[in-house]
Amino acid sequence: MAKSSRTRPAGRRVAKPGPLRTAGSADTAISAVFDSYPKPVSARLRALRKLILETARATAGVGPLEEALKWGQVSYLTSESRSGSTIRIDQVKGAAGQTAIYFHCQTNLVETFRELYPELRFSGNRAILLDASDELPAPALRHCVALALTYHLNRRKAARMR
Repeated sequence: MAKSSRTRPAGRRVAKPGPLRTAGSADTAISAVFDSYPKPVSARLRALRKLILETARATAGVGPLEEALKWGQVSYLTSESRSGSTIRIDQVKGAAGQTAIYFHCQTNLVETFRELYPELRFSGNRAILLDASDELPAPALRHCVALALTYHLNRRKAARMR
């Protein structure tokens, strides 16, 4: 198979065996983003990163994730399998101690999460909001992340069943 002549945009990670695509300079940039926040926020973002990576490994059809910076936010893409929608994590601007998991706003993902988990806090149709000091609602977040990482895969399956 011939290699593509397209170049990888700056900030993207290159493929490496395993569940996460990495590259040294991207690792450094992403670590710098995490380190730039206050300790409670940084710890929460690192916990979210771990949850996303573990969920990807445990979810059939997802394959390796690409971790990159998009709009200055740490992002997770299913570039190889194209199974899901991009997930981004960041501190909520203007809200000290608050973090968010962002999803593509033109999907029905957050609407679905709102129906499944009304106890979670949301921002419009694009994010789940989390206070850095609260306990992480891990089971609900794992399910939401799995749904996002398989969003396109599930839509393709549904289209074939019609």
